[in-house]
Order: sequence, then structure tokens, then C-alpha cells
Amino acid sequence: MRCKTLTAATAVLLMLTAGCSTMERVVYRPDINQGNYLTSTDIAQVHNGMTQQQVAYALGTPMMTDPFGSNTWIYVFRRQPGHEKVTQQTLTLTFNSSGILTNIDNKPALTGSEG
Repeated sequence: MRCKTLTAATAVLLMLTAGCSTMERVVYRPDINQGNYLTSTDIAQVHNGMTQQQVAYALGTPMMTDPFGSNTWIYVFRRQPGHEKVTQQTLTLTFNSSGILTNIDNKPALTGSEG
């Protein structure tokens, strides 16, 4: 009798543990997209020698600018699909004192932990 009770309790415990992870997937979690969504075509339009006005026309307003001047623009796109890991892509553009684009730093999508 004791063996049957122990077996039944173990089976129930296993079902509850497996059920929690299954329930996690059943619960709806919306995709969360934040920042500047840029395609590779958008980024390919930008090249050294462009003015700030031309870059803003091609890519839109940057998510962040250098707080000590307007020489660095940062475009960030963060994507968190419902039950998947977060990815983030960062495009940093540096302008000279005349407002001409001098450097393009396109960091590929980085994968982070689920948050």
C-alpha cells in the first residue's frame, strides 16, 4: 500500500513539473519590438560623406545621440519574441564637426537572456 502511494505521489509530482513548463508555453506572451527597425537595405543606403540631414532622411531620427554634442548617432533595435531570447542590433554613426558622416559601426544582432 505504501509503495502504491509513493508511486502515485511521484507520478503526480512529475506531471506537475512537466505541466508547469508546458503551461509556460501555452500562456500568450506578445512580441516586443523597441527602437529603430532598420533593414539591411536601409543601412546600405548610408555611406561616408553624407550629411546629417541626408542620414536622417534615409534612416529616420536616431534613438540616441551623443549627450555632449551631435556628432554620434545611435540606432538601436531590440526584439523580444514571445518565448524566445532577446536580440539587439546597434548601428552607430559618427559625424565630424561639419556634420559629415565619417564612421559607420554596424554591430550584428546580439542575443541576450530572456527578460
